[in-house]
Amino acid sequence: MGGVESIDGGPRSVIVVGAGVAGLSTAWFLQERGVDVTVVDRTGVAAGASWGNAGWIAPALTFPLQPAGVLRDEWQAVREPAMPPQLPSTLGAHLGAIFMQLSPPHRRASSQRALRAGVALNEDCIEAFDVLIANGVDAPITDAPITALFRSTKEAQRMLESLQQLENAGQPMYVTALSGAALREQVPLASPEVTAGLNINGQRFVDPRRFVEALGRSVMARGAAMHRLEVDDVHGSNHGAVVHPRRGDPLTADAAVIATGDRLSRLAGRWLRVPVQAQSGYSFTVPVDRPILAPIYLPDIRVACTPYKGALRVSGALELRRRHPPHPRERVEAIAADASSLLDGVDWAARSNVWAGACAVPPDGRPLIGELVRGVYVAGGHGMWGLAHGPVTGRLLAEQITTGKQPQALAEFDPRHRTLRHATR
Repeated sequence: MGGVESIDGGPRSVIVVGAGVAGLSTAWFLQERGVDVTVVDRTGVAAGASWGNAGWIAPALTFPLQPAGVLRDEWQAVREPAMPPQLPSTLGAHLGAIFMQLSPPHRRASSQRALRAGVALNEDCIEAFDVLIANGVDAPITDAPITALFRSTKEAQRMLESLQQLENAGQPMYVTALSGAALREQVPLASPEVTAGLNINGQRFVDPRRFVEALGRSVMARGAAMHRLEVDDVHGSNHGAVVHPRRGDPLTADAAVIATGDRLSRLAGRWLRVPVQAQSGYSFTVPVDRPILAPIYLPDIRVACTPYKGALRVSGALELRRRHPPHPRERVEAIAADASSLLDGVDWAARSNVWAGACAVPPDGRPLIGELVRGVYVAGGHGMWGLAHGPVTGRLLAEQITTGKQPQALAEFDPRHRTLRHATR
């Protein structure tokens, strides 16, 4: 993409590095504003977590994933080896510092701030999907409650208390308690061990790979160029942005967006004031012998189950990425073993479409969205909510890039105003 001239102070051309849901959404909404877009990705459309996640568009469940919380769970996993997550053998110095610095008051303050920030994205989360679907992104979206299952009413009450925190932060919440015949009617797969359920109403789900691939086709059909390239460097100046591929000539534009998922730090790390930790996740598909029409959540083991082509897509076991990670088969087997006691009518041995990958998470659980330096922007760090928040992220970031004004909803995600100290309070 040549030329770095701009019209009315806004960019005429932007290079988006990363063809996941955040990058492609940014590209799409930039096109809506008349910007010439080039998309660069080392593998292609929907190759990472945009394909492997649960596909939930669930504002009522967008709790921030904070590494400190995962660390606490993984210390417990050391005491209880059967738990799916595992503690990494070597923690980065930054993450170790975060874990030691986070006293309970700091953790609570950081969590509340992340909750409020996430609610700001949730306000237009579903509308952003509606805009894409109404304008040529050919992928069905299903409205359905998400049903959380529990072994006891005490566990359900703890979940209600967590949902109350999100509601107190401003998120509308519509929850129905289930038990007995109503629970079995809603979730025919629920095992006898399940005695309570919560319907979290007003949510949606989508086939994530189909959606992101459709989004990619729409971006290309609207005139974007796509290059499959490994990018080694991105830099910006008053004169525009330059993207340096590992092979071939540099690409130039008025601006560039780094939206590379779990590889975010590789290109954006020099400008980031907070560490970004990769969190590993796994998913797979299993056949079921009873119809399932809506997603199932197993909070106690952090497993999400989504209807998928007459089968069940199972996602879970987010854990800190290790230097020498276990074989994905071990993690998948642990997920299946834990979920099997809660769900009947599932052929857990007949697993297919196994995916193992990662997503990026800052220490405070808030994504990084906005300008890094003149001409270079970032969109990432959404953790498990990259699919749900990808379109609204792209819409808001496109507004900032083209107008030069930061939308109020992005203020808490500004990468220039984030430091390790601020991330822990």
